[in-house]
Amino acid sequence: MTEQQLLCITQQLSTIKSKSAFYRKKFENIDLGDVKTKEDFECLPFTTKEDLREAYPLGLQAVPDEEVIRIHSSSGTTGTPVIIPYTKKDVDDWRDMFRRCYETAGLTSLDRIQITPGYGLWTAGIGFQNGAESLGAMVIPMGPGNTDKQLKMMMDLKSTVICATSSYALLLAEEIEKRGIKNKIYLKKGVIGSERWGEKMRKRIASELGVKLYDIYGLTEIYGPGIAMSCDYECGMHYWDDYLYFEIIDPKTGKTVPKGQSGELVVTTFRKQGAPLIRYRTHDLTRIIEGNCPCGLKYPRIDIIIGRTDDMIKVKGVNIFPAQIEEVIKDVENASSEYQVMIDHLNGKDILTLFFEVEPNSDKKRVEEAMKIHFKAKIGIVIVPKAVEIGELPRSEKKSTRIYDNRY
Repeated sequence: MTEQQLLCITQQLSTIKSKSAFYRKKFENIDLGDVKTKEDFECLPFTTKEDLREAYPLGLQAVPDEEVIRIHSSSGTTGTPVIIPYTKKDVDDWRDMFRRCYETAGLTSLDRIQITPGYGLWTAGIGFQNGAESLGAMVIPMGPGNTDKQLKMMMDLKSTVICATSSYALLLAEEIEKRGIKNKIYLKKGVIGSERWGEKMRKRIASELGVKLYDIYGLTEIYGPGIAMSCDYECGMHYWDDYLYFEIIDPKTGKTVPKGQSGELVVTTFRKQGAPLIRYRTHDLTRIIEGNCPCGLKYPRIDIIIGRTDDMIKVKGVNIFPAQIEEVIKDVENASSEYQVMIDHLNGKDILTLFFEVEPNSDKKRVEEAMKIHFKAKIGIVIVPKAVEIGELPRSEKKSTRIYDNRY
């Protein structure tokens, strides 16, 4: 924590109780004036998604009604949605961070940016658009789905950049290959976010679309996508430490981990007005990368997100994250990027079946045996491997569901 960051935090804390009923209650028995050091700050309680859900609908609001110009919301697929109010300054700050993301990827006003993430209450589509307009680029605000029209606009308007989830980028890449229209596509770069993706999937998308790919990171509670971005060197994502303070904690103990070690990302906002957040647990697993980036940007970096604390599955007593499965697949020759996991409990035993796609003309039995051996060696359990042809597993226009736990 720099002196400037500590100053931003103490200034934020000095007024947060008067502005926010949510934090007035949360810090009821805490004298925030006593927070004078990084260590003091790390003693403050975390803010959790459950806290935010309990504040539904507008309990997080920290400004008068007349200053709120927009609200966004999480999907609410796993419970009560989280409503986040934005002031004009919040929207402007988010736009500026997003423009910085595009600039980090080398985009300019000459680019034509096709936006496929959803619009509406979700933060994605409008965030991508506001940043692109601030950059001065041509925006093609397609939103999700309607692949025929996506490809027609991509060809006719000569889009140079695609913004998408990794799942939809792969679907588009496969459709372009299938239709034989690669020579009519002008894409140069792809900005990919919203879900984690493995190295094999990255290479497939980059190769089939013929683009350079960039990771973008964000979450609805903290503005939305655009708070961190990878550069040309693909060695982590730069995050905007003049707007946000990042901590990495051990998800079990809540204690800060040693520098460079992986853990759960915790975020504090410096400038957010509508719904400021103090020590918000994201559940995303990453690490802070030490040292300077070869690209020369002064902003610090986090590693790409390796998973979420709530993505973990326990099979036969072993904790497994999707990132580990993707690492196994990466090392198996002729295994492609797409996979699906089915977990069942039969005759008193857990059974993990791994469906995975293989390259054309592969010996499925041989690849299955290699997958079984690699999985046992790297993760420690015996699985049932099922090799299928490319395209047999479902594709998604949004995020793909890869793990189905049928035990409960």
